Amino acid sequence: MKRISILIFLLAIGLSACARNKPAPLGADAPADNVPNIVGSYAVNAFDPTGEEYGGTLTITEGGQPNEYKFQWLISGGIQEGTGTLAGNKLTFTWKSLAGTDQDISGTGEYTITVEGQLYGTRTINGLDIPGTETAYPNPK
Repeated sequence: MKRISILIFLLAIGLSACARNKPAPLGADAPADNVPNIVGSYAVNAFDPTGEEYGGTLTITEGGQPNEYKFQWLISGGIQEGTGTLAGNKLTFTWKSLAGTDQDISGTGEYTITVEGQLYGTRTINGLDIPGTETAYPNPK
């Protein structure tokens, strides 16, 4: 009986480890004059324009001009890059697919930055009328 209890306990732990964690709730929007530093690595949770869920990572680095940033997404096996500008707590960008897909896709997007450095907003694909949604959570440093 003790062995069965132990097996059930270990099975329960294993199954709970496989359960998908829900993303943390978003913080309040950052004030336009007090935006946290956005340079770094992020975990992305998103839905494309068709409603299909995807995830990956986003890395943001400084660009060559003030308030300019460079982006690199590693999304479901594909690589996408972009550039954007920060105005207040809004980060607008253009992006294009580099590798990992047989389609040459590109688009635009806009994130709002929260007080906790999270990013949320939309990302469009050129040629489609409906945007997708993305949320990016800073990875611990």
